[in-house]
Amino acid sequence: MVYAERYVGFWLSFLLPTIMFMFCPVVLLVFHKKYNLREPTDSVFGKFLLLTKHACKDGGYKHIGKETFWTRVKPSVTANKPKWMTFDDAWVDEISRGVKACSVFLFYPLWWLAYNQIDNNLVSQAATMSLHGVPNDLLNNMNPLAIIIMIPIVDNVVYPLLRRYKIRFTPLRRMCASFFVACSAMIWAAVVQYYIYETNPCGRYVATCETPAGDRIVSSLNVWIQTGAYVLVGLSEIFGSITGLEYAYTKAPANMRSLVFGLYNFTSALSAAIGQAFVALAADPLLIWNYGAVAIIAFVTGIAFYLVFTRPWDKFEEEMNMLKESEYKGHTLGGHSEKKMEDGAVEQTPPVREVRE
Repeated sequence: MVYAERYVGFWLSFLLPTIMFMFCPVVLLVFHKKYNLREPTDSVFGKFLLLTKHACKDGGYKHIGKETFWTRVKPSVTANKPKWMTFDDAWVDEISRGVKACSVFLFYPLWWLAYNQIDNNLVSQAATMSLHGVPNDLLNNMNPLAIIIMIPIVDNVVYPLLRRYKIRFTPLRRMCASFFVACSAMIWAAVVQYYIYETNPCGRYVATCETPAGDRIVSSLNVWIQTGAYVLVGLSEIFGSITGLEYAYTKAPANMRSLVFGLYNFTSALSAAIGQAFVALAADPLLIWNYGAVAIIAFVTGIAFYLVFTRPWDKFEEEMNMLKESEYKGHTLGGHSEKKMEDGAVEQTPPVREVRE
């Protein structure tokens, strides 16, 4: 699309993805009988709020951050259970685990801060370098390309090699590593920016550097030296973004995964808001400080993430994954009847359309 934009026009660069998206409904219609379809259930967020409110009663708020905050409100130990407490103990355990997963995401807005540089400032940086006929936003494609290449290498070579030498590279450790890799990417970008300033006759005002005739003057540096920053951001995504999605999926209760996914993606929105504080640095002659500041933030956040989450929680990773899955599924929207279990929880198995081979 970048070449279509550069040599034809924006109309073609928008038309091409539109045509591709038009195939998506066709694919869904053709293969809908092969999908595993489940009847949707209503939201259990209300019961989560009621459970949290119940846990805070009678001085329970003093237990926030401790295991006892949730264990003391399990249905099996609650006298005179409220009518809304139709779930089992396992669901409370899953809630506790899901809340922990969400707390991990508190640091993610600062990780996204480094990632977001590839969609704006690095594209602008490329425009101040020697392009040799390459559109300045083409280098952005190095990020997904690097991810496609590196994921099989990481999954089939790096992780097995670490396991062979008994090095536990758990999800929390991967997420911690993502901050330091993102820091490296920003250092790369800062160094490139420094040499752009050094090799441009206008010094630190390259964005507005022009000849008397109005022709733009760019740095003699080849734009492809940006590749390292995009590759490092891609590696950081493998450790951070992909692992974060995995962490959200495996730790959240089955009927609250969409909520946890939403909270995970909300961290990106928060990062965009935080990024507004760096607008003043995103212009000449302060761009080195922009990348440097983001690198420092990523590095410090990585250390904080290790101290707050990785070191204290990592040893309980397997234990958290082995929790019994709750039988509480929520109310189906189709109005199907529920079956009470012995402990008062509600068992509900919505109709499933099996996958056809």
